[in-house]
Amino acid sequence: MTDNRLLDLVDTRDFRTLFIDELGWDNPDRPPLTLDVDGANYTLTHVAGYKGLRIWHCPVLPPRPVQRQIDVLVGKDNLERLVIFTDKHRQEWRWPRRAQLGSTNAKLVVHQYHIGDRTTHLVDRLRAIELDFDEDLPLVSLLDRMRDAFDREAETASVAAARLMGTLYTHLESAGVGEHDATLLLARLLFLLFGDDADMWRPPALFENHLRNQTTAETLHTDLIELFDVLDTPENRRSVAAGDPLTFFRYINGGLFQGSLRLPPLPAEFRGALLEACSFNWSVISPAVFGSMFQTVKSKEARRHGGEHYTTEENILKTIQPLFLDEYRDRLERAWNDKGQLTKLHNDLGQLRFLDPACGCGNFLIVAYRELRALELDILKRRRDLDMDAIAAGKKVQRAQLSLDVTANIKVTLDHFFGIEIEEWPARIAETAMLLVDHLANQQMAEEFGEAPDRLPIEIAPTIIHANALHTDWASLVPPSDDVVILGNPPFIGQYTKTAAQTADTKAIWGPRYNGYLDYVTCWYAKAIDFYGSFASRWAFVSTNSICQGEAVEFLWRPILEAGWRCRFAHRSFQWVTEATGGAAVHVSIVGFDKLNVPQPVLWTYPDGGKGQAERHEVGNINPYLCDAITVLVSNRTSPIATSLPAVVYGNKPTDGGNLVVGPGEHDDVASDPIAARYLRKFVGARELIHDLSRWCLWLVEASAADIKASPVLRARVAAVKEMREASSKAATVKKAATPHLFDERRHPDVDYLAIPRHVGEQRRYFTARRLTPDTICSDANFLAPDPDGFVLGVLSSSMFIAWMRAIGGRIKSDLRFSNTFVYNTFPFPAITAEQRQRVIEASAQIIASRENHPGMSLADLYNPDRTPADVSAAHEALDKVIDAIFAVDGPIDETARQQLLFKKYAAMIAKANKS
Repeated sequence: MTDNRLLDLVDTRDFRTLFIDELGWDNPDRPPLTLDVDGANYTLTHVAGYKGLRIWHCPVLPPRPVQRQIDVLVGKDNLERLVIFTDKHRQEWRWPRRAQLGSTNAKLVVHQYHIGDRTTHLVDRLRAIELDFDEDLPLVSLLDRMRDAFDREAETASVAAARLMGTLYTHLESAGVGEHDATLLLARLLFLLFGDDADMWRPPALFENHLRNQTTAETLHTDLIELFDVLDTPENRRSVAAGDPLTFFRYINGGLFQGSLRLPPLPAEFRGALLEACSFNWSVISPAVFGSMFQTVKSKEARRHGGEHYTTEENILKTIQPLFLDEYRDRLERAWNDKGQLTKLHNDLGQLRFLDPACGCGNFLIVAYRELRALELDILKRRRDLDMDAIAAGKKVQRAQLSLDVTANIKVTLDHFFGIEIEEWPARIAETAMLLVDHLANQQMAEEFGEAPDRLPIEIAPTIIHANALHTDWASLVPPSDDVVILGNPPFIGQYTKTAAQTADTKAIWGPRYNGYLDYVTCWYAKAIDFYGSFASRWAFVSTNSICQGEAVEFLWRPILEAGWRCRFAHRSFQWVTEATGGAAVHVSIVGFDKLNVPQPVLWTYPDGGKGQAERHEVGNINPYLCDAITVLVSNRTSPIATSLPAVVYGNKPTDGGNLVVGPGEHDDVASDPIAARYLRKFVGARELIHDLSRWCLWLVEASAADIKASPVLRARVAAVKEMREASSKAATVKKAATPHLFDERRHPDVDYLAIPRHVGEQRRYFTARRLTPDTICSDANFLAPDPDGFVLGVLSSSMFIAWMRAIGGRIKSDLRFSNTFVYNTFPFPAITAEQRQRVIEASAQIIASRENHPGMSLADLYNPDRTPADVSAAHEALDKVIDAIFAVDGPIDETARQQLLFKKYAAMIAKANKS
């Protein structure tokens, strides 16, 4: 589950899907509320809940005093609540923040969200209240999570810098400065602040001293414009009088100070904030984290929380090191004593060009440039040392080779770096940060050689354009060749949440290759394929892990493979964590491509659900599912490829507004009605299945109209279902109002069946399914399959099945997502004999028996990897021997070997099916 997917659901106000399907909350258990405030009616819908904490949605956005009154009315019987007020453009999320020690006095906290804002801190709030699907979290712990997330403050150096920039922007906004002018002004000020602290000019702190001594609050707007004009004018063309303090400033050039700037008089607070910013040491902030400035000024919400969404350098290095940096570092090591090879390596570096077609604030380009300049410096130092060794040995060395001034030998230059960014502010930050990281690289050179390039005035600069990368011909920036490296982190928008324009873009980019499964991010993959054509360079993108999981894989990877690309390296799904404490995290994969046979592919895996240390593996092949296995593309199916397996379908869906579902607190009241009690059935969703929790439903398939009319409980609840369905905006739901006593969707079997949760934790060794009898109703939070003898339980409980699920299945966060059409129907289970089937049934019965040896332990307890009872583990090991034998496996086998076998088996079964 990606951050953008969460926000897409927020944008479309699909809060039920957001909280139930994606965040793991429970179905609503309260009917809609209609409240009268000052003569106006407001209807709130209960969209989800968890142990008494309920989420309410009001589809209008009244003034805040009215919001407060509504919240008070909701809180009369719902102490713990979150109320979301929305219109088409804006939302306000309100919850009571209580003091410590559980005080009932609450300060109502409001978080404002603007539709389409992808820099909001709202994602952090949602992540804080996300529940694992096999987690039974106490309510007090959930409230603690909320409090930690909502009240969190971070004051790292980078966040402190971001706050300073945010304060400046706030004052510009209050002064009526337009976004374009504010963007340009802050980019220029950022350059000057950094230059002061990084010894870019003499005397030191030139800008700060000028600001303190030569400007006033009343004249600051004209003083800054005058300074910028001087910075943009060569010294020999200035009209500044001799002795004027402005004569100390050098000509900057390079476009940064070009262009008119319209500034009204600025508030005195702005000058004070700017002086405070001067007091901060900007040289301690890497230009690679200047993206925080972007997040800080993007919105009031982002400013309030300090810009926590920029990327860590550690994660950027996970992309650039295996893509090119490791190879060139290795070449340096091999050429250490060979001046000719050092020279060749240096020349090769000078041929490289780098393009980030979704560059944001330029982090990938910045880190790549910094690392390549450091590599180049090592080459120059080693060549010097070899020359000195030669002199010591009495050999003749040309005078030019002895010069300490190596500035003319720099081959890695800013004009070899290119970026495309759709928004102006990050594009400006990227350009500015590249200039500053160049200065830092030159400082390092000066420390080693005593000389460094003087970049003022700026004559060499990167090409960062403000444009839509999908509407831009990348070749217009840099001609394609074997030396162009493409890298970056394109935006992610899911296939079902694209806007009409984004869908049109996706179709236009992919053309005849388009398939509805393709996410928006895949447009950058298509553009990269088309950009290179027959050239054979290398490229890598960070994307959400969905590009290597589930149904979409074949539609993205088929054209990549057909164009001759191979997977050079990959990081399997892991958390892409931001720089700031508590910052947003998303599960991603990094995939790099080339058309070479060497080096050997490298695959990084993350055993701890994407949160721990990566394990590095040199492998023979990385397939589209990022497995060390043969390359094969799995297609979703409408029926099982294994003839011995029955169909799997969704469970029963109530669509009832909580009226046909009976919670623990309602059971006794319903059961006391003798008619209603006859129709009361156990109701099992994923949480009840995994944690042995109690819930019931009214299953009225055989109920007569007379029974419903005679029962006060049934009559009231069925009437409420009818009212809820009639009020729906969905025609299909309105139609079902004609049968309000029935579940919206019913697929219940009349035999014992297997209840299959939609998700299972990444760390589970085995899939946690359970057989149930027909008198227990299975909800649509589970899948179900008829399983009268336990055979299906045996197949799904095997290590072979969960290995297949891990290999190809989709995920939510890092949890495994079960799919009937994709994971289950494609499972390449061999044809079996009656004797083999009976062995599976017997092994399945032993698993059930071992579970029953531990009354009181839920599936979550039994299959906790650290606490699984020995007899349960033994039963699974016995089952694995039976299933492995069916796959012709004799002896121990690990998960990688299982997946290699399964891919081969699948390929063989598909080939056979295609021939028949």
